[in-house]
Amino acid sequence: MAFLKVGEQAPKFSLANQRGELVTLEQFKGDKNIVVYFYPKAMTPGCTVQACGIRDTNAEFTALDTVVIGVSPDSVDRLVKFEDKQELNFMLLSDEDHSVIDSFGAWDLKKFMGREFMGVLRSTFIIDKQGAIVHVMAKVKTKSHHEDTLQWVRENLA
Repeated sequence: MAFLKVGEQAPKFSLANQRGELVTLEQFKGDKNIVVYFYPKAMTPGCTVQACGIRDTNAEFTALDTVVIGVSPDSVDRLVKFEDKQELNFMLLSDEDHSVIDSFGAWDLKKFMGREFMGVLRSTFIIDKQGAIVHVMAKVKTKSHHEDTLQWVRENLA
């Protein structure tokens, strides 16, 4: 499946966050820009680096009327442990059946160490206040993800 494209409306979804509370994309419409980033697994090295970068710059995203949401196929229990261990200050959503991840085109065949399997493609979608996808980052570097995303939001949505 291909990633959603710029100009398309972001799929509506409703998922539990790390506190077990239901979060919908609609609750931000008209009020906030949204950065939705998909990552494979909480508490793994790359995902931890990526999440900590967002944590450290979250105030800057907030100042730009932008909310950051991380989505993975992890359980709510695993997400709350990840949040607590890394002192994360943004929303993590549990998509155990990967239906939302799939709806954005971020669930696909991956290759690792000669093995093929279905999994999360590390990617980011920036959604404007009207719910339209305005930027797609199909290739994400975990170490600079927060800086790259923040720069794009600053230059295009501020």
